[in-house]
Amino acid sequence: MIVVTGATGKVGGEVVRLLAAAGERVTALSRRPATFPEGVRHSAGDLAEPDTLKDAFTGADALFLLVAGDEPRAVLDLARTSGIRRIVLLSSQGAGTRPHAYGHPVAFEEAVRDSGLDWTILRPGGFATNSLAWAEPIRAHRTAAAPFGDVALPVIDPADIAEVAATVLRQPGHAGRTYELTGPRAITPRERASAIGRALGTEVRFVEQTRQEAGEAMSRFMPQEVVEGTLAILGTPVAAEQRISPDVERILGRAPRAFADWAARNASAFRP
Repeated sequence: MIVVTGATGKVGGEVVRLLAAAGERVTALSRRPATFPEGVRHSAGDLAEPDTLKDAFTGADALFLLVAGDEPRAVLDLARTSGIRRIVLLSSQGAGTRPHAYGHPVAFEEAVRDSGLDWTILRPGGFATNSLAWAEPIRAHRTAAAPFGDVALPVIDPADIAEVAATVLRQPGHAGRTYELTGPRAITPRERASAIGRALGTEVRFVEQTRQEAGEAMSRFMPQEVVEGTLAILGTPVAAEQRISPDVERILGRAPRAFADWAARNASAFRP
């Protein structure tokens, strides 16, 4: 049995679907019920409250774990005593490149490494789905705003993250590995707006925000230290944050999907 946390999210939901399609026994763990593929068991629980996870963990041998809640060691202790032997942690690229700004993922990585379980850590860069923040302004007036319009980063399609996670959960040979996950090439915010426009068959005008404007918008849903770390990556990325990682292709045997492919699949989100 494989337990998937965050089972209603963009990555977790796809991990559930892929594992179920491969014939695995899956428990989908989320705070609220949702519709899952046939045969998938749902268990209500919250990573911030480890005691709520006992039902999901019982009888499981593998766990896909998000960085959520504040008690990773309690979660992992429960996983171990429940019989779980393997952990795949969805962390963040920033845990490796800017650990001072991404303390929460770093704490989870340390707890996973110290757990005594077989572990694999996934460190994706920026998600292509972050562009969904543009959905409302693109629908309303065909504009997209972001800071650092000409700074390129290799954003990754969450569907590729999910496929890597599902593969690592099912196949041997990944214990003790940390994988960096990126898209196939670096792309600027201005280029991402153009790709969405091409998917829609119309022009999308790009508006460059100041660093302050972007920071104020991010602070509505991010802790301030994460805002500062994110802005640093977006504006002054280090070489490791712009590097194209080979890990997706090594694991899946194919190149990661381009941003244009993601835009084409999600064009309906940007249509009025």
